[in-house]
Amino acid sequence: METVDNEVLQALSARKSVRVYTDEPVTEAERNAILQAAFQAPTAGNQQLYTILNITDPALKARLADLCDHQPFIAKAPLVLVFLADCRRWLQAYKAAGIEDVRTPGVGDLLLAMADTCIAAQNAVVAAESLGIGSCYIGDVIENAEQMREALHLPEHVVPACMLVFGRPTEQQKARRKPARFAKDAVVCENTYRDRTDDELRADFTTRAAANGQQNYDFTTAIQAFCKRKYESDFSREMTRSAEVYLEEFRK
Repeated sequence: METVDNEVLQALSARKSVRVYTDEPVTEAERNAILQAAFQAPTAGNQQLYTILNITDPALKARLADLCDHQPFIAKAPLVLVFLADCRRWLQAYKAAGIEDVRTPGVGDLLLAMADTCIAAQNAVVAAESLGIGSCYIGDVIENAEQMREALHLPEHVVPACMLVFGRPTEQQKARRKPARFAKDAVVCENTYRDRTDDELRADFTTRAAANGQQNYDFTTAIQAFCKRKYESDFSREMTRSAEVYLEEFRK
């Protein structure tokens, strides 16, 4: 397979989630650089449909760690940023400009804001990586909608898209092997969508497992176990319930 290579591509390929950090802080200059990188991300109509919460209160960090499936490393992270899909700022601006009959945001507006927010978050990840700072996405911030709204004082039409925690990786984290991804054919379709056949799916998952050092991989056993542990889990069902809570105000 013909490829090209450069420092940016190498960094993107090497980047992995980091959940254990040294005690060295993320400096104010580094935090500002990470935030500025987020602001430079592509955004729909230059609207920047997001708000970023810089979580500095240790008690709030601990609360977020508890609400996000009880993950203590969140509370210990030197830098914690919550990325909010914000359909409120422009709505408030329209009203401030005297547009009295402006429509309330709908589901399409939320999806657009979610895209804006996640693109900005990924820019922050790449910027941090360039500074030698590791990061980890926390998707569980979508869960426990009522408690999360209370903890972060979220008004209507503002929804958590993701949380990022940052810190300098320990030597163990640096040495940890990055999990292999699916091969290109498993995720790229030409022009139109096509379902993978059962045999293709078995080959896709088995090939990836082998690349991750799992030589005795059994597709049926592994997928059934993953479904039970993740897809059918209590936290996955709670995430879906909370997502419905957030979506409801956009369906009115």
